[in-house]
Parts: sequence; C-alpha cells; structure tokens
Amino acid sequence: MKLTIITAVLFLWAGSLSSQNSIDDVLRSVEANNKDLRANAQLIQSQKLESRLDNNLPDPTVTYSHLYGNKEGMGFTGEFIASQSFDFPSLYAQKHKLTKAKSAGLDQQASAFRQQILLQAKEICLDLVLLNQQKRLLEIRLQNAEQLSDLYASRLERGDANVLETNKIDLELLNVRTEARMNETARAAKLQELATLNGGIAIDFTDTAYVLTPEPPVFEELKDEVMEADPQLRSLRENQTIAARQLKVNKAKGLPGFELGYRMNPSSGGDRYNGFLVGIRIPLFSNRNNVKLAKAQRLYADMQLESTSFTVESGLRQLYTQSVSLKKSIDEYQDVLRSQNNIALLNKAIQAGQISMIEYFVDVTTYYQSVQNYLQLQNQYQKIMAQLYKHRL
Repeated sequence: MKLTIITAVLFLWAGSLSSQNSIDDVLRSVEANNKDLRANAQLIQSQKLESRLDNNLPDPTVTYSHLYGNKEGMGFTGEFIASQSFDFPSLYAQKHKLTKAKSAGLDQQASAFRQQILLQAKEICLDLVLLNQQKRLLEIRLQNAEQLSDLYASRLERGDANVLETNKIDLELLNVRTEARMNETARAAKLQELATLNGGIAIDFTDTAYVLTPEPPVFEELKDEVMEADPQLRSLRENQTIAARQLKVNKAKGLPGFELGYRMNPSSGGDRYNGFLVGIRIPLFSNRNNVKLAKAQRLYADMQLESTSFTVESGLRQLYTQSVSLKKSIDEYQDVLRSQNNIALLNKAIQAGQISMIEYFVDVTTYYQSVQNYLQLQNQYQKIMAQLYKHRL
C-alpha cells in the first residue's frame, strides 16, 4: 500500500511558503471587469460635475416692455433692459476651493469602495486556496481508502479479514467520496462568486498556495500606517476640509451681490434714453443661519472622524491580537506535523496485523483532523492579514 499523505501534506506546507502572483492577477481582472466599480466610477464623475454647478454665474436676463398711452396722441413708450447679476468676487474663489475639496473627497470614497470590492475578491481567493488544498488532501485520502479497501477485499476472500472490518473500510470510502463531492460543490460556489465580481467572466482558480505574507510589525508601526492610509479615514479627513470650506463659503455669502446692465427707453416721439443699470443685493435674509449650519456640520465632521478613528484602531488591535494567536498555533501545528509520520506507521501496522481496524481509524481520523485544523488556521490567518493590509490593495 503506497504512502502518499505525508508527501501531500509536505507539499501543502511548501506551497504555503512560496510566492505567487495569481491572486494579484485575479484582483487586477476584478478591478477591470467589476460592474459595480464601473457604475461607481460613473457616479463619482457625475457627482464631481454636480459639485461644479454651484459656482456658475447666474444666467443674464433680457426684458422688454411696450406701453401704450390711454389717450389719442400719447403714442407709446418702451423699456429694454439687459442685465447680469453676480456675487462678490471672493465668493467664487471660496466656491472653487470647496469644489476641489469635494472632488478629493469623492476620490477617497471611490478608493474605499474599490478596496471593499478587492478585499471581497481576495477573501474568496483565499477560501479557494483552502478548498483546493482540501481537494488535494481528499484525493490522497480517497486513494489510500481505495487501496485499503482492495487490500481487505483480498483478505476477506482469503479468510484473513472479517466482514465488519471490510464494512468499516467501505464506510470510510463512502465518507471520503461524500466529503470530496461537498468540497467540489463549495469550490463551484466560490468560483461563481468570483465570476460575479469579475463581471460575469469565469476564472479558473486552482492555486493551492498562499502568497507569502510578512508577519505584521509591532502594533504601533502598523497602526500608524493604517491610520494614515485607510481610505475611510482619508475620506473623513476630506469631509473635514469640505466642512471648513463650506463655512468660508457661507460666510462669503453674507457679502453683497451686484447687478450690471444696459437700459434703453424708446418712445413714439423719437426720443430715446440710454443708460447703465447698476444694482446691489444685500443678503439680509437669504443667508440667515447658514453660518451656524456650516459650523454645526464642521463640528459633526470632526466628531465623526474622531469616532471612526477610535473604531478603526480598536478593530485593528483585535485583528492584530488574533493574527499573533493564530500564527503561534500555526507554528505549533507545523512543528508537530513535520515531526510525525503517524500515517506511515499506521499503514505498516495495519498491513502487518499489529493493530485492529478500529484502532487504525481512530488514529488516522485524529491525524486527518489535525491536518484539517492546520489548513483552517492558515486560512483564517491569511484572511486576517488581508484585512490588516487592505489599505495596500
């Protein structure tokens, strides 16, 4: 009976330490094809255009009135007015700065949305790596179960084994086949999720290795990097800038506006008056409470950034603690599994008749469960590392 499970496990260990770009290729494909990202890009563009509309000049106005006298011989008189109104010049400068701040804020929102989509795609890829590892492990288990089934079928014919032992092996064979089918179903579901994120384009992802992930630095270094680069926090900082600019705009709206124009008054007698029209608009009522509103919005932006920063830091600390604990468990499993060859000894013992079938399955089940735990820990660790470094996507 060939021994292949140890080789397979060592292959998975070696694969987990190799560096690949397959996940990066998937992320680039998702970024290019994801329909939500495309739609969001158009939304951001439209919102940027909308933010510029408030800084346009009002439309010029042209009016003409024609008046008739109520008695014969009075003739008529008319009035033609062409005018343009505009705000105090400094208001346009403040509105321009506000538009730039809003554009930067929208860019940060787009970056945060992009990061969310790519993190989702990366986590699916990490799950697929685990499922692909489990698939290979189940293939090895299935091969060993089939070889053991053939061995005991021959022994049963020779009278060296009983029906109970043969049935036990057949049941193990059935269990492994069922697990393999369930694993394949889970793989197909994850591949469908990945295709959905990729704009409906299927991706055949068969990697059994994780990209080499460096261990996180000390927490303070990681915190400084994340707090500076996190798109959500950067977006909230832009909101602070927007609120400050909006306050300046609202203050500038308290300055007077102006109107300039041309006026002409023709009449039936041939006389005509021409002249300029000059007007001033004093915002006694239209800007009431606008400054108070802007101050309240700026205070809200400050408090929102403070609250979100605390939440991000707290979540980061939890993830960091989990990563340290998982890394320790992974190292412990790795050391123990590397130093043992339980399957080799068990196979020799069962073939030599030194142990019973029940003893064999108790021990081999424990070993397989340990390997499965090791693979699950690796997957959890990789997902946490992906979340810790999501700002780098």
